[in-house]
Amino acid sequence: MKDTDIQKALQTAQNAARTAGEIQREYSLRTFRISSKTTTTDLVTEVDIKCEEAIVSVIRQAFPDDSALAEEGGEYSRADTSRRWVIDPLDGTVNYAHGFPMYCASVALEAAGDVVAGAVYDPTRDEMFSAIKGGGAWLNGEKIHVSATAALGDSLLATGFPYTVRTEKVNNLAQFSAMVMAAQAVRRPGSAALDLCYVACGRLDGFWEFHLKPWDMAAGALIVREAGGKVTGADGGEFSIYNPQVAASNGLIHGQMQRILAG
Repeated sequence: MKDTDIQKALQTAQNAARTAGEIQREYSLRTFRISSKTTTTDLVTEVDIKCEEAIVSVIRQAFPDDSALAEEGGEYSRADTSRRWVIDPLDGTVNYAHGFPMYCASVALEAAGDVVAGAVYDPTRDEMFSAIKGGGAWLNGEKIHVSATAALGDSLLATGFPYTVRTEKVNNLAQFSAMVMAAQAVRRPGSAALDLCYVACGRLDGFWEFHLKPWDMAAGALIVREAGGKVTGADGGEFSIYNPQVAASNGLIHGQMQRILAG
């Protein structure tokens, strides 16, 4: 992509994420409909739908020929299938449904199989995380970098559990228990996109999770890498947004995390 196109893509991602965040902020003050998707812990609200529609509308105005992959609506096909927007309109829906202030909107552009621009917006703190491939990562326009923590025992980590935790064989409970004993502390905030952004800006030293979707990771993983961090599969293999497991860190503790995750 041309530099001008990437800059336009980043601006579009930021505009779309902020538009969704404003909807999230507005509806957090009123009653909204909540329903279950696949399990009682896998929720969707009318806010998810409204945010997705708003994000897609912003993208269509700027890039009418691009395709999109969005959590609630699936594939939106257009002429240029080599460019696809990967959208999580409300990451942290369970948190949002309970009024727990840890949720966001995530928007990323994948071009020829590579994520090249992304934005994650947290409306509760008015924080916009963003990155361009090869161009660095920012928080509200200020350059960010991962932490310098070198020992796992001094590290603050985050993780999450799948909606199918009660039935899934690989449910992360064993890995969580082992990591609690090895790290300084482990948190479970409930938004993979924000967890990744927190690694990028140094609030967390590492993050891992299983059973994620492309929209959970696309923007956040780019932001970590552009902030100087490392992102792989949780098993140590090559990272892909289509591989449902991920490990992200400041790079310094990555090998230590991998050894724990490998059992």
